[in-house]
Amino acid sequence: MSKIHNAFTVLMGIPTPVVAAPMAGASGGALAAQTSAAGAFGFVSAGYLTPSRIQEELSLARALLRLTETDPLPIGVGYLAWQLEKDLASAAGLLNLALSNKVQAIWLAFGNSIGRWIDHVRSYDASSGREQRTLIFVQVSSVKEALIAIHDWKVDVLVAQGSESGGHGHSAAPPLLTLVPSILAVLPKDGPCLLAAGGLSTGGHVSSLLALGVSGVVLGTRFLMTEESFYNEVQKKMLVMANANSTVRTMAFDRARGTLDWPEGVDGRAIYNRTVKDMDDGVDIEIVRENFNKAVQNRDPDQILVWAGTGVELVTDIQTAQDVVRELHADMMEHLTLVSTLIAA
Repeated sequence: MSKIHNAFTVLMGIPTPVVAAPMAGASGGALAAQTSAAGAFGFVSAGYLTPSRIQEELSLARALLRLTETDPLPIGVGYLAWQLEKDLASAAGLLNLALSNKVQAIWLAFGNSIGRWIDHVRSYDASSGREQRTLIFVQVSSVKEALIAIHDWKVDVLVAQGSESGGHGHSAAPPLLTLVPSILAVLPKDGPCLLAAGGLSTGGHVSSLLALGVSGVVLGTRFLMTEESFYNEVQKKMLVMANANSTVRTMAFDRARGTLDWPEGVDGRAIYNRTVKDMDDGVDIEIVRENFNKAVQNRDPDQILVWAGTGVELVTDIQTAQDVVRELHADMMEHLTLVSTLIAA
C-alpha cells in the first residue's frame, strides 16, 4: 500500500490518514482493531459502557490484533467528558482502564473540564514510566475552542467537527469548509495535527480536505455501515436507504432516551422519523418515550435512533472495516494523483 506521509501519519505510524470516530453504541473492539489493522486508526467508544464492558472490548481488540497483554495497543478510546464529570469518583478509574491497556490515544469531547482529564492522562504517563506518551485527541467546533486546546492544553490532535457531522455536535458549529480554514489560520506551525470531521464518506472527501490543509479526516457514518459496527441490521439498512435529505439536527432522541446532560448548545444529527415528528408536534413526552422504547425493542425503523451525517447518501452497502479503509485509500490516492496531474499540466 502506498503511504501518505504527513505529520499525522508519522505521529500515528499509519499509511492512511483516516480515523474511525468513537461512536457511542457503535464503536467497539472489533471495529477499532480492524480499522487499525487496515492502516487507518480506530477508536473504541467508552460512551455509556460499563468498565467491565470497556475491558472486554479492549481485550477483543488485542486478540484480533494478535498482541500480548504487555504490547502497546494501537487503537484509542473516546470519552464523553460530561460523563466523566458526572461521577468524579469513578472518572479516574475509567481513564485508567484505557491507559493500563496501553492504548495509543485518548479522545475527549463535550465537557466543561476537559483540561482536567488531559492532566490526568499526562500524570498517569509520567508516573507509570510509559515509554511512549498517550496521544490526546480533542474535538472542537470553533476557533475559540481550538485556541484553548492548542495553547492551554497542548493537545496532540485537534478534530474540527463541522455542522454536517452525524451524532452529537454543537448546533452553532459552522460548516466544515468554513471551520477548517478558520482554524488553520490560527494554527501554529509547531501546533497539533488538525483533522476534519463532518459529512465525509469518500476518498474524494479525504483528498479534498488534505488539499485544504488538514493532516487527516475522521469518518463516523461510513464506519457505522460496517459489519463490525454495533448497529443492528435494521439501523444499517436505514443508513443504506437514506438520502441527502434524510438527516436532521435534533434533541428529540436525547429527550426520548433521557440523555440530557450534554453541554449547552449540543444537539445531534440523525435520520428523521416519527420520534422527531412527534416531538416537534408537541406530543406528550411520556408518550414519545414509551413509543421510542417499544420501537427499540421491536427494531421499528419508523421510530428508532440512527445517527447519520450528511454524507450518508454516498454509501450504499455494508462492508468490513478493512474493506472500507482499503477503498478509501485507493480512492484517495486516485484523486490525489489526478490533482497532481492537473497541476503538472
